[in-house]
Order: sequence, then C-alpha cells, then structure tokens
Amino acid sequence: MADAAAQDADEQLLHLNLAFLAGEPPACVLALARKAGGGSITPYVQNFLLESCIGTNVEGHQNSTYTTVILKRIISEVELSLDVVTDELYEEFAQRMSLKAKDSLLNRTDHIYKDISFLSSTYNNISSKLISLVARLSCSSNMLEGDTGCSLWPSSLFLSEFILSYPKIFSTKCCFELGSGVGLVGICLNYVGASKVILTDGDTSTLTNMKENMELNNLCIEQEVPEVSKESKNKVECRYLSWEEASKCDLPGYQPDIVGFVGQSEFIRDFLLYLGADIIYDPVCVPHLVRVLSMLLTRDGGQGESNGKSGDKFETETPVAYIATVVRNPETFNCFAKAAADTKLSVVNITSSAAPSNLLPYMLSYDRSSVQLLKVTLFS
Repeated sequence: MADAAAQDADEQLLHLNLAFLAGEPPACVLALARKAGGGSITPYVQNFLLESCIGTNVEGHQNSTYTTVILKRIISEVELSLDVVTDELYEEFAQRMSLKAKDSLLNRTDHIYKDISFLSSTYNNISSKLISLVARLSCSSNMLEGDTGCSLWPSSLFLSEFILSYPKIFSTKCCFELGSGVGLVGICLNYVGASKVILTDGDTSTLTNMKENMELNNLCIEQEVPEVSKESKNKVECRYLSWEEASKCDLPGYQPDIVGFVGQSEFIRDFLLYLGADIIYDPVCVPHLVRVLSMLLTRDGGQGESNGKSGDKFETETPVAYIATVVRNPETFNCFAKAAADTKLSVVNITSSAAPSNLLPYMLSYDRSSVQLLKVTLFS
C-alpha cells in the first residue's frame, strides 16, 4: 500500500511538471498542484514547482509572463487559504516582477515554447520508459491576431495520440499531412518510423514556424534541390500547399514510393497515408479541401498492391486519409460530408473503434471527447 501511494504521489508530481512545460493554462497547473498536495498547495509542492519546473526551465523556454502569472496565482491561493507560502516562492515572484519592470521586452514575444510529452501506454511497467516522446514546439501565444496556424489544437493532439497508439499503420509508410500547423503530427510520424513525412501548409508564416519546430526537434528538413534530395537521408519535408490553388500538376512528388526492405527479395509498395487535424472548419474552404483530397487519393499508381501484411484491422491496399476534427458547426461538417460523397469519397467515423490511448493525462485543457476521427477512402 505504501509503495502504491508513493507511486501515485510521484505520478501527480510528474503530471504537474509536464503540464507546466506544456504551457497548460494557469488554472490547470494549479488544479494539478492541489491534487499533488492532497487538496492544497503545500510547501513541498511549492518547492517542487520552484526546483523541478521553474528552476530547471531553460531561459526563454517559457514566456516570462506565463511563469509570473503561475507564481502570482499560487501565492494568492495559498494566502487566501491561510496556509504557508515559502520564502523562496515570495523571492522568486519578487525577482520576476523586478525583472519585468526593468525589461519590458521580455513580454513582447508572440510565441511561447511548449514541451508536449507523450506518456508511454505501458508506463506502469517498471521496465518501460515513463515518457515515450517529447516534442518541443514554438506556438502562438495570441490566437486573436490571425496566428491560428501556429497554435496547438485538440485535433492535432488526438491525431498524434492515434499515431503513437497504432504505430504499425504508419511505420515504413510515406505520410502526407494537410494543414500541418506547428508540425506536432509530423514529429510523431517520424518517431514511429514513417519512411517519409511530408508536411504542408498554405500560410507562409506558419510554414516558417513549422520548419523551425522541425529543427528544434533535430529533424532534418529535406532540401528543395532534386539532386540533393535523392542522396539525402532526411525523412521530413515542409512544403507550401494552398488548397484553393492546388492542381494535379502541383502534386507530382506525392505519389507512393517503391521501396525495398533489407532481407526481402521483392519490392513492396510504400503506400501514402494522408492526415489532417482540424481542417474542416470553414464552409468556404470545404470544396477546395475535398478537391485536394480527391486528387491525392486518386493519384496514378495509388491503387497499389498488397503490402503482404495480414491480420491488421487497419490494413489497406489503397491510399487512405485520417482526419481528426472537432465538429464546431454541424452545418460545416454536413457540407464536408456531402461534398465528399459527391466526389466519390467514403467518410467513416472510426472514433470508437480506433480510440487512441490517453497519452496526455496531464493536459487538463485538452478535451479528447470533443474530437472525432474520420477515415476517408475512395468508394470501391
């Protein structure tokens, strides 16, 4: 019993640390701090925040304002509850307020760095790692300024959990994402062993930020020069793609590759898998999105051959698209469903049958129940 209680306490502190590094809203961080303290933010939890969260935080990793707000909220709550605020917490807050007054430039940044840590689905096994993957991302801190492409959305988190929960679907496959945003899905695809990852977006500032995020995670960016690309071992490409302007001639490099595997005498087709997170949001964009999906799924050679694997419920012999989306407006979603049907695309909701593991239990702001997972293929 004592061991179980100690393990639970360590888990709560881990969640608190990961929530802070992920830039979770202050209210969520405080909720986890209370839980770690058994209902209140104890001196022990305060010291943990200072030493393991704020103290180890790389300079510039978190927006200074974010950390200051966390400290202020903790002090206010502890004082109101008539509990003890540690001297170290007061000193840290005072130091940050003084620094803020001296250098207002620290608070002018429009972006904040977030570490999104995916827990292992078997992390309760002492032989496995607690954290399977950490993705460092530069994200927008102000979505109201038209910087939505650089924000982290629930659908992207859900699709990432799906990839990590079912790695065999994406391993050795050429994967292509529409509207890649900050690039989290691409990082997860690379982690599970996709043979090629192609990330696209139609906004140039988002594309620039996406490339920076790939570099933050030590992922090489594919060179645009064909001669260099042929010899490159890089697996990630970041490309500009506007749905409104895209035509078949814009997609010559997105066909499946024919690749060979060591130890096998025959060549096996590396099927394309298409992905999208939160891309069904505007009825004006829906016709362009469906048109691009149709072009991608009907590429010459897209019918492919059997990949020689059996027994997998996700096994496919043709290109397939997985789309994670939050249905904010039923009319917009119905518009997408109708346009897809008119274009001979099959859209199946697989949210229940393919529910991913909860790999982000510390992200209290992430509402997994609001996300639906769709599988899109050509009508046979």
